[in-house]
Amino acid sequence: MSDDRVTPSPKQILSGAGEPIFRVLPAGVLANMVIPGSENALLWNLVYPLAQPTVRLVDLLGARPLWGTPLSGDEFVDELKPYFWGYSVEGERLEGLDAVLARVDGQGPRTEIDLYLRGANHLVVAEVKNLATPGRCSRYAAGRCPEIHIEESVLRDPCRYWEQEGARFGTALDFGERPVPGNESPPCDRHYQLGRTLLVGLSLAERLGLTLHLWLVTPSVAWSHLERGWLDFAGRVRDEGLWRRLRVLPWEEIQAISRG
Repeated sequence: MSDDRVTPSPKQILSGAGEPIFRVLPAGVLANMVIPGSENALLWNLVYPLAQPTVRLVDLLGARPLWGTPLSGDEFVDELKPYFWGYSVEGERLEGLDAVLARVDGQGPRTEIDLYLRGANHLVVAEVKNLATPGRCSRYAAGRCPEIHIEESVLRDPCRYWEQEGARFGTALDFGERPVPGNESPPCDRHYQLGRTLLVGLSLAERLGLTLHLWLVTPSVAWSHLERGWLDFAGRVRDEGLWRRLRVLPWEEIQAISRG
């Protein structure tokens, strides 16, 4: 590990700056934490005080969501341990995650999910935003989609998310017909980050024998900019049980749990 890694200061990390996780987090995650308004620092400061060492699933489900169906009952009694960007506070890598990422993402850039909450029976994967929206497909934006921009693309192989076993969007999401030249902003572009997050979550939950929940965490003020895209994404989830376990939680509600 190089000596030039960025170490967040107490200005960014309000508590827990000495935890072992900061010795193993990727340099890009750490570098983001020193940026004003950093989503990574906000996530840590929000969740770390709440999960000491775990947080109850029923408490999180009891928070008033911006979007989501009521869930209650003994089946949701579980203690969840946080893994920030795939690492526990103690610096341990989440079991099975690297194998799942290799299966879903192949040789390309790894899907980096902000927060995993693992319990005895449940797995929550959460994408945490401040004012940003979920990411779109960078290859499509650059005119290099191997399905649509065939002549311009330097990637002659088909897109793995339409082609590769274990990585196909269509196993979990109704993204319509496979894109062809001339398509404009297909669903796999608009929902690229959330789609990959869902695939990783499903594969990891299956590997660990857990029930998956997919959450988006955002400030209440940002919901009006995210609602249309989220509703379109949620409406494409094929499994009704999983659809009921989708959730959008406001920062403020989680902060209230922590203070309580």
